[in-house]
Amino acid sequence: MVPDFPSFLRKGLIKVEKRTGFYAQLAATLILVVGCFMVLKPFLTAILFATVVCITSWPLYLWLLRKMKGMRNLAALVMTLSQVLMVILPLALVAYNLADDVTALYNEIRTTAENGPIEPPGWLRQLPLIGEPIGKYWHLVASSREEMLALAKQLLEPTKNMLLAGGILLGQGVIVMSLAALISFFIYRDGEVLLHTLRVTMHSVLGARAARILDTIDKTVRSVMYGLLGTAVAQGSVAAIGFIIASIPGAMLLGIITALLSLLPIGPPLVWGGVAIWLFHNGSTGWGIFMLLWGFFLISSVDNVVKPFLISRGSNLPFLLVLLGVMGGVLAFGFVGIFIGTALLAVAFSLIQEWSSES
Repeated sequence: MVPDFPSFLRKGLIKVEKRTGFYAQLAATLILVVGCFMVLKPFLTAILFATVVCITSWPLYLWLLRKMKGMRNLAALVMTLSQVLMVILPLALVAYNLADDVTALYNEIRTTAENGPIEPPGWLRQLPLIGEPIGKYWHLVASSREEMLALAKQLLEPTKNMLLAGGILLGQGVIVMSLAALISFFIYRDGEVLLHTLRVTMHSVLGARAARILDTIDKTVRSVMYGLLGTAVAQGSVAAIGFIIASIPGAMLLGIITALLSLLPIGPPLVWGGVAIWLFHNGSTGWGIFMLLWGFFLISSVDNVVKPFLISRGSNLPFLLVLLGVMGGVLAFGFVGIFIGTALLAVAFSLIQEWSSES
C-alpha cells in the first residue's frame, strides 16, 4: 500500500501544477499572438485602413441596412462598390496617367530649353528689387546652352524623380485601398458580431472603462476622418470656383487634384501656385495676381478653419500631431498612412487625455 503524501507536499505540488499550467497557457498564447501577427503583417496596413473607413462610415452603413430591410450582404456590397467607384478608381486613373504625363512634360521642357533662348516674361522684370537680378540671370542661362542644360539637369531631373516617386506611392496606395475595400466588405457584413465580441473582450479586461474607451475611439476616428475629408472637399471646391472664374482649362480636374493634395501639408499651393505662374507666363498678369490672392486667402485658409473645426468636434488634436500623423503615416504605411497615422495619434492623444483627467 502506497502511503499518502503529507498535506503540505500535496498542496505544494498542486501550486506547482497550477503555476506550470499558467506559464504554459501564457507561452501558448504568446506564440499564437506572434504567429497571427506574422501571418497578418503583410495585410496590416489594409486592415487598419479598412477599420478606419468602416468606423467613419458605419452610420451610413446602418442607414443603408435599414433601407435594404436588413440585407447585410447587399448593403455591405453597396458600401464596398461605393469606395471603389468614388475613391479607388479615380486614384487609379491618376496614378496610371501620372508617369506618362510627367515624362512627356519633362521631355517637352528639355526640348524647349535645347532649341534656343527663351525671353523672360515682362511681369518678371517689373518685380521690385528682385526683378532686374532675376532677369539678368535668366539672360545668362538662356544665352548659354551649357548653362541652360546644367540648370535643367539640376532642377528638372530631381523634380521628375520626385513626381514619379509620388506616382509610385499613389499606385501602391491604390493596391492597399483595393485590398482594404475587400476587407471592409466583411467588416460591414459581420460588424455587429465583431463589435459585440470586442466589447465583451474589452469589458473582461478593462471592466467598466471599456465602454468609454470604445466611445472615445469611435468619436476620435470619425472626427479626424471628417476633418481630413471635409477639408479636402472644401479646398477642392473653393479651388475649382477660382479656376472657373479665371477661365482656367480643366478647372474641375484641377479642383479634384487640389482636393487630393490637400491631404498633404503643402499640397494645394502646388496647384494654385502653378496655375498662377502659368497665367503670368501667358501675359495674364491681372488673373495671375487674382489667383495668388484667391489661393492664399481662400483656398489655403480653408485648411486653417475647416479642419480644426471638424477635428475639434471629437478630439482637440494639436496641429503638430496632425502634421506628424500625416508625415509619419506616409512613411510608415504609404499613401493610406495619411489617414491611419493621424487617426492613431488622435486616438492615443484622446485616451491619454481621458486617463489623465481621471487620475
